Amino acid sequence: MADPVVPLEAGACVNPIDGSAIGMPQLCADWYLNQIFWLLVALAAIYFVLTRIALPRVGAVLAERAGTISNDIAAAEDLKRQATEAEAAYDKALADARAEAQRISEEARAAIRSDLDKAIAEADAQIAEKTAESEAQIGEIRASAAQSVAEVARDVAGEIVRALGGKSDQAAIDAAVDTRVKGN
Repeated sequence: MADPVVPLEAGACVNPIDGSAIGMPQLCADWYLNQIFWLLVALAAIYFVLTRIALPRVGAVLAERAGTISNDIAAAEDLKRQATEAEAAYDKALADARAEAQRISEEARAAIRSDLDKAIAEADAQIAEKTAESEAQIGEIRASAAQSVAEVARDVAGEIVRALGGKSDQAAIDAAVDTRVKGN
């Protein structure tokens, strides 16, 4: 049996036989109040879910992140301050170490200079002592050489006088040699 053809009323959005929508139900003016009601119910439900569940969680996450960021910034500033203090302490320790090294170096130089001055003074004293001994020995050698020269001169003068056929007077020869040796 075939479906009976039912004439539609003007503006009707529902097929009277099976109740199906004719065309797009959203555009049917008969359903606007129903659609607006459910739209408001859906918006109220979404608003409730967002304000009571989702947004507080998002706000808590944002607050936690802000707290973490501010804590990290504070920790970074503290670490920066500690690094600055450590650098200042390092610079001070380095300056102190350099000053101490300079002081030790100067003390070592002074000690070496003192030891060197003592060694030079001892060497100068030994040289002066050796020089005095040498000069004394040279003086003795000169005195003995002068005496030897005087003796040789006396002997040679006596021999020359005898060789020339004269008689040698030892007292006159001694007086003549002594006069010449003294430089008169």
